[in-house]
Amino acid sequence: MILGLYEAHLPVSNKDRSIEFYSKLGLELAWQDEDTAFFWIEKEKSQLGLWEGEQYKIPYHPSVRHIAFRVGYEELKDSVNWLNSIHIEPVPFGKRSSVEPFVRPHQGNASVYFNDPDGNSLELMCYVQVPERLRTITEKVSLKDWEKMIEDENSIQNN
Repeated sequence: MILGLYEAHLPVSNKDRSIEFYSKLGLELAWQDEDTAFFWIEKEKSQLGLWEGEQYKIPYHPSVRHIAFRVGYEELKDSVNWLNSIHIEPVPFGKRSSVEPFVRPHQGNASVYFNDPDGNSLELMCYVQVPERLRTITEKVSLKDWEKMIEDENSIQNN
C-alpha cells in the first residue's frame, strides 16, 4: 500500500531566505504562495513544504523539526566538503564533537548533520551494509573507522 514519503514539512521564519537555502542544496522549487514553498525532494515523488510563521520558534526536537535526505554512500563520504563548498556548515550530532560522517552499525545507516537558517535539523543519510558480526555495535562510529572495520572484517572472512 505505502510506496514512499509524499511530503514532509518544516517551519521557517522567512520564506524567501529559506527558498535560497534549499535551492543551494539542489532542490527544485515546485511551487510557492505568499507564506508557503514546496520543493521537490524526488521530482513528482516527494516534496518538502516550508511554512512561514511563528512555529519556527518551537524548540527543536527531532519529531518536530528534522528532515533526513537520502544520499548515496559515496556522496555521504564527500558530504562535508560539499556542504562547505555551498557555504553551509555541518554540525556535530548529539554529543559528538566531530562533524564528519558517522555510521550507526545497529541501524545500518550513516549520516552527517547541518541546520537550515531557522535551526531545523537536516541530515544527509544513506544505508550501509553491516556484516552480521557488527550489528550489535550501538555506538556511533566515524566513517573512516567504519571503513577500517569493514576492511578488517573482510580480511577475517577471506582467511
